[in-house]
Amino acid sequence: MATSANIVEITDGNFQSEIANANGVSMVDFWAEWCGPCRLIGPFVEQLADEYAGQVKVGKLDVDSNQQTASKFNVRSIPTILFFKDGQVIDQVVGAVPKQALARKLQEHLGA
Repeated sequence: MATSANIVEITDGNFQSEIANANGVSMVDFWAEWCGPCRLIGPFVEQLADEYAGQVKVGKLDVDSNQQTASKFNVRSIPTILFFKDGQVIDQVVGAVPKQALARKLQEHLGA
């Protein structure tokens, strides 16, 4: 799990309260322990959580332990990062991407 204090562990049980009912922009990393590309982008997600603290809620959801939420959003490949605004999905990134690509998405959605 994440080492950043700015990352919320998202589960099937708390998704509604943490993300669906959240105001503003949220970013959720759908990942699994065994997934190499997930481990590759994990540090980027943590850095962005720290850099955007107070502006963006950042969460990580383990798809092996929380299949209900992963299925609800049709997460078929990991890593998948979903971006939410006021609880609604507004964008997604599938696969390992550079940190700058995720930062651009956050900037885009914070400015919208």
